[in-house]
Amino acid sequence: MRRWRTHVIVLLGLALVAGAVVAGVGWADRRKGSVTVLGNWTGTDQERFEREVLQPFEEEHGIRVVYQGSSAESQVLAADVASGAPPDVVVMPGPGELAAYAAQGRLKPLDGLFSPDHYGPMWVPELEGGVHWVPVKTDLKSMVWYPGALTEAEAARVARDPGEWCLAMESGATSGWPGTDWVEDVLLQQAGWETYQKWATGRLPWTDPAVLKAWTTWDDLVGAGDRRRVERTLLAPYQDPWSGEHRACTDERLEHQAAFVRSTPHWTAVRGRYVHAGAVIPDARRDLTAWEVSGDLAAMLHDTPEARALIRHLADPGTARLGFTANRAVPTGAYDADPMTARIDATLRGRGTMRCWDASDAMPPAMRDAFHQAALRFLADRRELTTRLAVLEEVRRRHGRAAWLPSACGDG
Repeated sequence: MRRWRTHVIVLLGLALVAGAVVAGVGWADRRKGSVTVLGNWTGTDQERFEREVLQPFEEEHGIRVVYQGSSAESQVLAADVASGAPPDVVVMPGPGELAAYAAQGRLKPLDGLFSPDHYGPMWVPELEGGVHWVPVKTDLKSMVWYPGALTEAEAARVARDPGEWCLAMESGATSGWPGTDWVEDVLLQQAGWETYQKWATGRLPWTDPAVLKAWTTWDDLVGAGDRRRVERTLLAPYQDPWSGEHRACTDERLEHQAAFVRSTPHWTAVRGRYVHAGAVIPDARRDLTAWEVSGDLAAMLHDTPEARALIRHLADPGTARLGFTANRAVPTGAYDADPMTARIDATLRGRGTMRCWDASDAMPPAMRDAFHQAALRFLADRRELTTRLAVLEEVRRRHGRAAWLPSACGDG
């Protein structure tokens, strides 16, 4: 067992080091006619964001954009705020951390910069007297991917075998989030969105039987504590667990992951399809359908003409899309050429569909981070679940109501 604990500790240590290495980078180029932006997109994602979204903005407005991408964005932003030199605009996944900054008075209201009516209320809630962020990119979760050679019924049947699931937890400073996605989705499908919302907004204890059942169901599905698989699972990168040095998956036929995997080499090769997670999760409620969603949200920390212009550009339905959007002003036929993406788009933007924020993204940062670590440690040693939940409950109790979002779900 010592070896498995070592892997967890090493992975958590690497995540913290990654945050420390990049934290505290100053914004030296905040001269007139420029806007500084911090985001979590790096590599090819950053290149695409700069080429398709930022360069057209610079050419149209004559404003230079100084962009910094970091996989440890939370640590970088915290260091910048502490030093008194935050970026003008931040693009951050999920509303929980942004809500904390809004409560501290760090974020500037975006009123008048875009129309909130173009989005469902859950995407752009009013907090602290105004709207403080706008979705730039969204993604659909609650999805189980399977090869096109299988039927949905066959996918549901093989889901009973833990060896059929592809798992990968490594994600730098945010390692463990694919595991929290699992626990969240199981709770959403078993207990329903109302119970899920209470939990995601800090009003349901981690020791509640519904939460405990979600963890044990995940255990039964994927086989937590299996030494043969845990090492690969902890070290494999979530972006591509099917290849590379730390490949975690070879013959597995199922993966619980968001819509972004649809175009990855593995799922393209096997003509991947998806089914709603409720079809394979034991004891899932059949009287409702709710989906987890995620999003990258733009917020403003300095109210400058350049920053306001960039927010307007990011919210403009004519601006290039990096993926799926929550903006209903974008034409509904934008994805008609691809039936799968059209179906995903309809789920993300359609009225009457219950959508709930990825719970860890909606939670205060300390709660989110503790949840990520608990998922990693549970995979390594499932016997300590009661202790893990007690620790998480203590973190929840330390946060007052002001630290949590008022709601996490909506069907508008």
